[in-house]
Amino acid sequence: MDGDREITDGKVAKYLDLTARALEKLKLAPPAPSHLRDVADDFLTMARSYHADARSFAARGDLVNAFACVNYAHGWLDAGARLGLWDVGGDDVLFTLSK
Repeated sequence: MDGDREITDGKVAKYLDLTARALEKLKLAPPAPSHLRDVADDFLTMARSYHADARSFAARGDLVNAFACVNYAHGWLDAGARLGLWDVGGDDVLFTLSK
């Protein structure tokens, strides 16, 4: 198999770093208190939790679950960015934006 079809330590590390940088960059957009702020907080909690799980799995050498968790984490971040739950400064490298 070629490297594009394998989950490697390097690939997991790359995506863990990408997601960590995205977590550091975002700023909550909705004002507090508001329903959308609660939603933004929930999305961010989910992203942070999955990212932490991914790091834990990677540390134990469980690359399959690490890769799955980091992708879930980043999915929450992209969904939040597309919904406008956080300001990402137009960064379309760390986030998948709607426009």
